[in-house]
Amino acid sequence: MTAGTQATARLAVPRALVAIPAFRKLLYLRFSMHWGDGAFQAGLAGAVLFNPERAADPLTIAGGFAALLLPYSIVGPFAGALLDRWDRRRVLVVANALRGLAILIAATAVGAGLDGAPLFSLALLVMGISRFAGAGLSASLPHVVPAERLVTANALSATLGAAIAVVGGACAIGLRAVLGAGDVGSGWTTSCAAVGSVLGAILATRFRRGSLGPDRVDEPASTFAAVAAGLASGARAAARTPSVRAGLIALLAHRAAFGISLLLTVLLMRYSFTDLGPLRAGLPGLGQLALMGGVGILLAGLLTPRLVARFGRRGATVCVLAVAAAAQAGLGLPMTLPSVLLAAFVITSAGQVLKLSVDAAVQHDIGDETRGRVFALYDTLFNITQVAAVSFAALFAPLDGHSHGLLIVATGLYLVGIAGFAASTR
Repeated sequence: MTAGTQATARLAVPRALVAIPAFRKLLYLRFSMHWGDGAFQAGLAGAVLFNPERAADPLTIAGGFAALLLPYSIVGPFAGALLDRWDRRRVLVVANALRGLAILIAATAVGAGLDGAPLFSLALLVMGISRFAGAGLSASLPHVVPAERLVTANALSATLGAAIAVVGGACAIGLRAVLGAGDVGSGWTTSCAAVGSVLGAILATRFRRGSLGPDRVDEPASTFAAVAAGLASGARAAARTPSVRAGLIALLAHRAAFGISLLLTVLLMRYSFTDLGPLRAGLPGLGQLALMGGVGILLAGLLTPRLVARFGRRGATVCVLAVAAAAQAGLGLPMTLPSVLLAAFVITSAGQVLKLSVDAAVQHDIGDETRGRVFALYDTLFNITQVAAVSFAALFAPLDGHSHGLLIVATGLYLVGIAGFAASTR
C-alpha cells in the first residue's frame, strides 16, 4: 500500500464513524457538555484565582482544584451502579438539566461575593453532576459504534471534546474581559456555562429510550444495595482485567505528577511570570496554557490509534510516560514562561494518549454489565489522585511557585508509573 493510499485509509475511518447517525448525535452531545465544562471551570478560576477582589494562596488554590476534581470521588461509587441500572439516555437528559440549574445557582453565589467552603460546595455539586453525565457518555459509546472501531471512536470523541472544552474556557475568558473581572462580572461569565447544559439535555432527548444501554442489568433488586455494591464491583472487574489494572497504575502516576506541576504552574502564572511578547501571564496565560494543552490533545487523538497499532498498548504506554518524564525535567525545571507552555503541550499530549489507551481497554475488555462501574471507579481514582497531589504540593510550595524539589518529585512519579506498569503487565 502506498503512502497516499494509507493516508486516504486513515482519513476514511473517522469519516465512516461520523457517518454513523447515533455516533454523530453522541458526539454533538459531548461537545455541548464539554463546552459547558470548560466555560464553568474558566469562569470559576477567574472568580477565585485571578479576581482582584480576592486573594489566592496555595491552599486556596488547592481547595479550588478539589472543588473541580473531587465530585466524582464522592459520587463515583454510586454513579457506577446507577449507570449500569438506569436508562443512560434518561441519565443524560436529567443530569444536564440539573447541572444547568446548579451552574446558575453557583454563578449567583459568585456574583454575591460568596467564597470559601460555600462556594466550593456549589462547585462540587456542578462538577459532580457533570462527571456523572460524562461517565454515562463513555459507557454509552460501545452502543453506537462497532467494537473494532472503539479505539478510533474514543480517540476522536474524547479529543474533539477536550478541544471544545478549551474553546469553552476561551469563551469564558473573553466574556470576562467584557463583563468585568470582579465578582459581578465573574458571576455573569460563569452563568453562561448553563447554555451547554441546556443544549446537552435537548440533544440527549434525540436518542431512543434504551438505545444507550445497559442491555441487561446485573444488579441487586434494591437500588440501595446496587449503589453500595458499585465501587466494590468495579474494583473487582478492573483487578481481574490485566490491561485495565496496568493502565490504571500508569494513569494514576501521570495524574499525581500532573497535579504537582499544575499547582506550581498556576502560582507561577499568578505571582511570578510577566508578559513576554505575545506570551501572557495571569488568567490569559492560563488560557494560553489551556490552548497548548488543547493542541497537545488534538495531536494525541491523531497519534493514539497509530501508536497502539504499531507498538501495542503496552509499548505506547511506556513510551508516553518516558516522554512526559523527560518533558517534566527538561522543560519544567527551567521555570520560564516559554518552557512551561511547551511542557504543557508535551505532557498533556502524552497524558491524553495514555488516557485514550486506558479508555479503550475498559470499553473493549470490560463487559457492558459492569462497564459503568469501572468507569466510575476510574474517574474516582483519577480525581482523588490529582487532588491529593495538588494538596501535597500546596503544603510545600512557595507562593511564587518556584520549587525545583517538587518538580523532581513529579518527574520521579512518571518513572514509578513505568515500573508499576511494567511489573503489572509482566
